[in-house]
Amino acid sequence: MEIVVGISGASGVQYGIRLLQVLREKGCITHLVITETAAKIIEIETDSLPTDVQDLADHVYASRDFAAPFASGSHLFDAMVVIPCSMGTLSGIACGSSDTLITRAAEVCLKEKRRLIIVPRETPLGLVELRNMVAAAEAGAVVLPACPAFYSRPQSLDELVDVLVGRVLDLLGVENDLYRRWKGTPERKCL
Repeated sequence: MEIVVGISGASGVQYGIRLLQVLREKGCITHLVITETAAKIIEIETDSLPTDVQDLADHVYASRDFAAPFASGSHLFDAMVVIPCSMGTLSGIACGSSDTLITRAAEVCLKEKRRLIIVPRETPLGLVELRNMVAAAEAGAVVLPACPAFYSRPQSLDELVDVLVGRVLDLLGVENDLYRRWKGTPERKCL
């Protein structure tokens, strides 16, 4: 698979980093765009440098490099994930703005009917953000908020990250065992 990964300027860059690690392990071809704000957040929230994250991808592009192959619908790629997706990036996607490479690639996904997964990371959500999520979903994006499940009883931050990244991989059709899947509860007799 060939996947475009956009890491925009929201808290939660760990999700994007882990996704890149797993896609590499699975042999997927990755194209990466890191916004300037995301580069700063990588340094704030992790022990990594932006260059460390770039090294996880097969191809890396500047956030305004509109000559990137996936900026055109004629370049065949399978899907795009914006992880995390800032509210500014979400707004651009929702209204069809193409002022950054991430929003242009998202527009390409939507118009070409390719899988676009956006992982918004903000709380609380105001009416504007909620409407933008609805607009993106109506246009064809999958909105997967950064809300990991706890039924797998994660024991660490890394396990929490894996729950969410595993769900993204599921939506991409990439087999994974990053998290324990729900199997229901044991049958109980009713009194």
